[in-house]
Amino acid sequence: MLWLASASPRRKEMLEMAGVEFSIRPADGEPEDPGRMEPERFALLAARYKASVVAGKYQGDWVLAADTVVELDGRILGKPRDADEAASMLGLLSGRTHRVVTAVQLLAPASESFGHVVSISRVTFHRLDEQWVRWYANTGEPLDKAGGYGIQGLGGALVKSVEGSYTNVVGLPLGETLNMLRRAGLWEPAATGGKS
Repeated sequence: MLWLASASPRRKEMLEMAGVEFSIRPADGEPEDPGRMEPERFALLAARYKASVVAGKYQGDWVLAADTVVELDGRILGKPRDADEAASMLGLLSGRTHRVVTAVQLLAPASESFGHVVSISRVTFHRLDEQWVRWYANTGEPLDKAGGYGIQGLGGALVKSVEGSYTNVVGLPLGETLNMLRRAGLWEPAATGGKS
C-alpha cells in the first residue's frame, strides 16, 4: 500500500494520470518556519517530516510526501495567508526570476528511507503592474500555493518562461517521482497509459 502524505489536488491528479495506485493521508501539522535555511534543505526536511508523520500511523506501508517552496533572493516565500500577502509576493516576483524547489521523500515500510529527489526550476515572471497583481491576488487562486501563484491555472498568465521541470513548478517533479516509485516496485508504465 502506498500513501500520499499530501492534500494537494495537483499532486493527486498527476499521480492518478500516471496510473499510480495510492491512498491519501495528509500529514497533520507543518514543519517549523525555515528561517534562513537553504530552500533545498528546508523542502527536504519538510517532505521527510510529512512522510514520517504518516508513516507513524501506517508502519507496514509505503509513504510518499513532497514539499514545494519558492525562493527569491535567498528568501523562502510560503503560502500567502490572504490576498494582501499574495499581492505582496507577486509584486516581489514581478519581472524577476525565482527558483521553485520541490523535494519528494519515499519511505519504505517500517519508516525506512527508500529515497528522495530534489528538483529545482527557474521561473521568470512578466512585469506586472498593480492592476495585474490585484486582479490575480483577488481570484483566490494564490492562497494555497507556495509563492502565491499556480502556474497550471490563471497564474500561468503571469509566467514569461520556465527553465527546468514544469511539473516541479506545479508541485511534483513527475518524471523523477515515477522513476523512484518504479525502483521501489510501486509503479510500472502500462502499455495502455495512465488512468482515465
